[in-house]
Amino acid sequence: MIRNRWIKSVFFLGYGFLYIPIVLIIIYSFNTSSTLVWQGLSLHWYRTLMNNHALLEAAFMSLKIAVISASLSVLLGTLCASAWTRKPEGHPFLGFLATTPLVIPEIITGLSLLMLFVWLSDHLGFPQRGMFSVIIAHTTLGVAYVTTIVRTRLLSIDPTLAEAALDLGARPYRVFFLIKFPLLRSSLVASWLIAFIVSFDDVVLASFTAGPGTTTLPIMILSTLKIGHTPQINALATCIVVMASILIMSAGYVMYQKTPSENR
Repeated sequence: MIRNRWIKSVFFLGYGFLYIPIVLIIIYSFNTSSTLVWQGLSLHWYRTLMNNHALLEAAFMSLKIAVISASLSVLLGTLCASAWTRKPEGHPFLGFLATTPLVIPEIITGLSLLMLFVWLSDHLGFPQRGMFSVIIAHTTLGVAYVTTIVRTRLLSIDPTLAEAALDLGARPYRVFFLIKFPLLRSSLVASWLIAFIVSFDDVVLASFTAGPGTTTLPIMILSTLKIGHTPQINALATCIVVMASILIMSAGYVMYQKTPSENR
């Protein structure tokens, strides 16, 4: 009994340590004062945020990059996972290439991509560092997460389902879209969310690969906090938390729906 209480106490303390600061940010985003002294409820900082065009442009830039890179990561990662699991013994070299970005420090990845983009820009004139180069960097990292998640799900699917469909004359692409894709739906949604989050809050890769005219939201927030805290960041963080909560609940609804095979 005492052990169970101790485990529960550690559990709640751990989650409290993680979530109480987020709750405090949300509360102080409605504070009238610009300090940590509570002086009353107000939407002043939200109105100020709406007039901060630089911060909103950075948020829109990060959102656009995250959506594009997450979508590309799911597409390329699914193809990579499918190729990786095509043979029973797998493709060790392909798996090594796909998952290496997970274990290499981001600063090394960012530096190597910076050198690559500089060399390509000097010799080919493309790509120039900007939104496109950041998308490439984030997709490189996102593919590693997607490949790992989708491959795990593919290995758990009964291979006789695809074999039976092929024996009945179905084309490989029809086997994928009609049999494997419904079974992969929850994994694809989870992979897209992870790739989106990794891209949206990335600082290191964006710092190396972003050009002078490309400022993502994490870089903007970091630059703003260097000259002092502003409650506009609290308001922006609250908006992001609300957006993330809606996104997670929507994804949870999709992920926990029964697949067609489970409905029978």
